[in-house]
Amino acid sequence: MNTANHQRLVQTRRLRRQRHVRNRLSGTTQRPRLAVFRSSKHIYAQMINDETGATIVSASTMEPAIRSQAKYGGNKAAATLVGRIVAERARQAGIDKICFDRRSYKYHGRVAALAEAAREAGLQF
Repeated sequence: MNTANHQRLVQTRRLRRQRHVRNRLSGTTQRPRLAVFRSSKHIYAQMINDETGATIVSASTMEPAIRSQAKYGGNKAAATLVGRIVAERARQAGIDKICFDRRSYKYHGRVAALAEAAREAGLQF
């Protein structure tokens, strides 16, 4: 298989998985969507109200406060830290129930670590 065709196929499959997950979820004022983005070196999480299109709270391993605690942003320890911090910020904003948007990622590894840390910090999925 040609490299360009393979990359196009992988991207098409990823977008299909992302749409499949996203079609079932919608963030509201009472229950915002916790969207996760994972790159090779960092992980990002944000609470989104899809009714207004506004981001309510966010956290990522790019923030200086989190970078000082996690030396590397691409592992499960950093994802756990981001999950805990985004949950604390959500609780301060008065949010305790969310719907989890894992995008096209499997609920495994860093994505699962972030979700479990957010649950332990008091968020209900």
